[in-house]
Amino acid sequence: MIDWTLLATLPPTPERIRRVSLALRSPDPAERDDHAYAQLCRWVPELDEPERRALGDAMAERFTDPEVQARTFAPLILTKIVEAGTYDPAWLAAFARWYPAETDLRGHDAELGWLHAVAHGADLLGAFGRCPGTDPVALLELAVARLLAPTDHVLDAMEDDRLGHAIGLALTRQELTEQGSTAWLEPIAAEFRAGRPGPVPAHASNTIRTLRVVYLLADRGVRPDRRGSAAEPLRHAEAVRSRVAEVLSITSPYAG
Repeated sequence: MIDWTLLATLPPTPERIRRVSLALRSPDPAERDDHAYAQLCRWVPELDEPERRALGDAMAERFTDPEVQARTFAPLILTKIVEAGTYDPAWLAAFARWYPAETDLRGHDAELGWLHAVAHGADLLGAFGRCPGTDPVALLELAVARLLAPTDHVLDAMEDDRLGHAIGLALTRQELTEQGSTAWLEPIAAEFRAGRPGPVPAHASNTIRTLRVVYLLADRGVRPDRRGSAAEPLRHAEAVRSRVAEVLSITSPYAG
């Protein structure tokens, strides 16, 4: 049993990090979210490079964990590590295998608390999107793979906003060409054109709402975080806004 009050006063050590990392797998939402997650977030800025890499490796392994809460909380810690300036391509590879393949997309569970696979993964996607060592085009394609993956779950806990934000962050990368900024929309356009009359499939509904967020960010810019930072323009904002509008008009023919 961890004394969380005492632990909050202590510096990180390999053993303490190990114990708190294990608690991040807990099915108890208070232990996992209120304590383990919060403590690791406080510690990450204090860790040296080898410690951050070791923690990142442990989190990347969680993407194959049999417990859903273990899988979905790993990207939150990896987000903090990447934002602190530590990156390993192997982490992105592990994330790319997990994110579009995750089938448990519940936002909140009465017993397990927040799971939020799409939102937590989006936060990591956004951190990777700001990381100079990554390919923004590949990250945009990864976002599309998540959006178009078959599911019966309609996102209901602001996940579409979080994923739209991540896409917006990737679209600020200065090395992007205009073509690279919009090509990721083509599979979505093809999916929309192939749609048939009837109830809107869950994945299509999720995608439509995410693209509306991207349109807003193309118009107004994207804030790197939710703490009042200045909005940054997308690299090819007008091209993105125009193409997103065209793609959305496939499902919304009443749009101008």
